[in-house]
Order: sequence, then structure tokens, then C-alpha cells
Amino acid sequence: MINTFFSKAGVNDLKRGYSVAEGGQQFVCLLCGKQFERDVVYQLNDMLCLGQKAIVEHIKLQHNSVFEYLLNLDRKQTGLSHSQKEILQKFYDSSSDHTIAKELGVTRSTVRNYRFRLKEKAKQAKIFLALMELLESNMDDDDKLIDFHKEATMIDERYAITEAERKATVARYFDEKGMLINFPRKQKRKIIVLLHIAQQFKPNRDYTEKEVNLILDSIYQDYVSLRRYLIQYGFLKRTDDGSKYWLTV
Repeated sequence: MINTFFSKAGVNDLKRGYSVAEGGQQFVCLLCGKQFERDVVYQLNDMLCLGQKAIVEHIKLQHNSVFEYLLNLDRKQTGLSHSQKEILQKFYDSSSDHTIAKELGVTRSTVRNYRFRLKEKAKQAKIFLALMELLESNMDDDDKLIDFHKEATMIDERYAITEAERKATVARYFDEKGMLINFPRKQKRKIIVLLHIAQQFKPNRDYTEKEVNLILDSIYQDYVSLRRYLIQYGFLKRTDDGSKYWLTV
């Protein structure tokens, strides 16, 4: 399912920016979805690297800083306000309490108290995460909420979709050949249908508009509307000139 690597990644994986898949034989960049095979040699600039070293170098070259990437995610994903992001960036940049206090126009004591509150919040977050994982393990599969893609737009209650709802909607709107019978009007069902259709596209691959149209036309007669909705809801992205499309992960 789209974006399962990012949404299911543990803290250590998020910190380093990649996770391990396919029984340890594949490394997946959590920031862009690019994949590297363990025993394959890759060339990055003037370097030749095996899989794990390659993904580490890829993150450095393409994303610069995992911290900054995560920090700049939407507030709905981080829960951080603009001012909170600003001071976290200053802490990460190793600015001294004195320097930060001067830049923000506050006392050094205020900065130290902020560091303390962040540390306490981190402790609380660990406990909350443990509680949620225990809750998830004790829940029936059909009652679990599905993961939504990282580039999802307008995230709200429409994305509160259980696995049972997903299965029922797919069975209702697609025939036995995988053709879309009709496009739903209700937003939640629309998201489920688009999620199902988006799985026809492969990650880490660029598609021309003609290729996108051929895939969608094999699913539904109004492929133009499907293409528009896939972009509108953040399942697909494209270049400004429409020459290249790719799956978001």
C-alpha cells in the first residue's frame, strides 16, 4: 500500500531516513521512496557504493538533512507550530542558549526552560507511542485504520478509513476484472477508490502522460477525470509541463 514504509517506520528508521524491506535485501528511502538493493553497486556522483552505503549517500546528496525534511512536513504531520519549528531548527544548528536568547529577544533561562519542556514532551511521546502500538496489536484487522499517503491533501475525517471500509468499497465499485463501475461522489469512498487505482503505478518510476492515460483507460472510460483526481488528492505528481508523472510515496 502507498506510503506504508513511511507511515509504519519506527523512530530509528525515521532518524536515518530509510527502512529495510524485502527480508533485508532492499533499502527504501523514506523521504522520496527510492529503493536500493543490498548487493547491487550504484554510482552516485563519482562514488561506487553497495546498497546500504548507496542509500546513505543518496540521502546526503538528494535530501541534505533528514532533520530538516521531517521538520518541514505539514503541521498535520508534525503537530508543530511555526515558532516551535523555528526554535527546534536553532537547537539543531547548535546555537548556544545565549545566541538563541539574543535572536529571539528572551532570556537564557527561557531558552533552557524550553529545552526542558521539549525533553519532557519527548518522554511523554515515547509512552504514548507504546500505548498506541499495544492498542493496535489488540485490534481486529478490519477495525484498523488504513495508512494514507504522505502527500495526501486536505487531511481530515475523510481519511478515517478502516480496513473493512476499504474492502467493502473496493468490492462495490470495481468488478471482477478490476474495472471501475462508477466513480463515487462521497469523499471517503472517492479516496478509497483513488487509493486502489494508484496502486497500479510503480514507485520510483516516471510515466509519460500517454502511459498514465493508458493505465487509467484500462480501468475507467473517463481517464482524464481519474488523472485529475489522482493529482488533486496527492496520489500522483507531475512536472509543470505535464511531461512526467510519478507516484507519491
